[in-house]
Amino acid sequence: MEPLTRRRFAGTATLAGATWLTPISQMLARAADVKPARHATAQSVIILWMQGGPSQLETFDPHPGTTIAGGSKAIDTALKGVQLGDGFGRLAEQLEHISLVRSVMSKEGDHERGTTTIKSGFRPDPTIVYPSIGAIATHELPAAGCDIPRHVSILSSQWPARGGFLGDQFDAFRTDDPAGAVPDTQSFLTPERDSDRLKHLDVLEASFAKGRSRRVDATLHKETLADARKMMTSEQLKAFDVSKEPLAVRKLYGDSPFGRGCLAARRLIEVGVRCVEVNLTGWDTHINNHAFTASQMKILDPAFAALIQDLHTRKLLDKTIVLCAGEFGRTPRMNPTGGRDHWPSGFSVALAGGGIRGGQIIGETDPEGKAKPKDPVEVGDLHATILKSLGIDFEKVSQTPIGRTVKFAEGEPIEKLLVGK
Repeated sequence: MEPLTRRRFAGTATLAGATWLTPISQMLARAADVKPARHATAQSVIILWMQGGPSQLETFDPHPGTTIAGGSKAIDTALKGVQLGDGFGRLAEQLEHISLVRSVMSKEGDHERGTTTIKSGFRPDPTIVYPSIGAIATHELPAAGCDIPRHVSILSSQWPARGGFLGDQFDAFRTDDPAGAVPDTQSFLTPERDSDRLKHLDVLEASFAKGRSRRVDATLHKETLADARKMMTSEQLKAFDVSKEPLAVRKLYGDSPFGRGCLAARRLIEVGVRCVEVNLTGWDTHINNHAFTASQMKILDPAFAALIQDLHTRKLLDKTIVLCAGEFGRTPRMNPTGGRDHWPSGFSVALAGGGIRGGQIIGETDPEGKAKPKDPVEVGDLHATILKSLGIDFEKVSQTPIGRTVKFAEGEPIEKLLVGK
């Protein structure tokens, strides 16, 4: 017999009519959905989230000397003929490891809706919450022996990454500047007192659960408590503590919360965390765009460059995808207050690491700011590319709690970006 692929099974089920609903057909469907495992180049993802929407014209897609540049300058990079915005002096040296997609297209120009679209790959829908890249990676790539949350968001984020229909347990665990301790992970009680309280809690919970065990189990309270206790006593919790790193390494990332967040991200993936999101707010440059962007780049440049260099030196870059993105870009034309407004029609993201071919430029924007970008890339294509690099079936169909069937990504991988293509 030929292997029962999902496509063949779907065709067979259509012909079979009502047999689709039988227990045996459901078993076959599950069996058909299991694909032979393939080698996954990447194992983790680090997302550098630029909240507010960075201007592509002062960062990854400069057009110096044109009207749309508005006077902004560019610098040469390690790639011949490729320039970055002035202020990316250190990142320019690492561009052989980084690929730029300069033609990302989105239909969302609102901050919240744009964030949801880029983080999940889907436009917001009031009937469903789609999971973020990190939630999918955590769900599909178990990490045995990891006692701390495997999906982490560092620094404040107005709209953090969600688990969506995969479940709230896949939401990002949020924490602050790694200069301080992770909140609420240290008990203020003596070990004896702490143990006594847990025993008393067990008695109360057992009494409460009588006659309502199914509802209690559905809350995942016991699992959440067990995971929290395991984290509080785990040696892996030290991965958040960047003070353990040599001073020279800390200086490379820059003395900023974001720089420390990037360093913590590297430490976290070393202990099995699947996705770390590090947030840098302040990119909503409706006024005084050039000055605000220059200030942001002083933070981003050393941290991003150090992260790529550090991962490469430690032989972790091939196992880690790094994505730098915001919810959209900024308008080619300056507004009367010297700012740039929201622009989802052709902006840039940077990709590096596991399974991503470095030194590539995908897409091209119009130096006059009028025509649509060449080789446009949809948001779904970015997600399909990242998931494929993680060895995840981006076309996998899941069923939501309300019975809808959806794929992990609505797009096709950008083959030019994939190693071996």
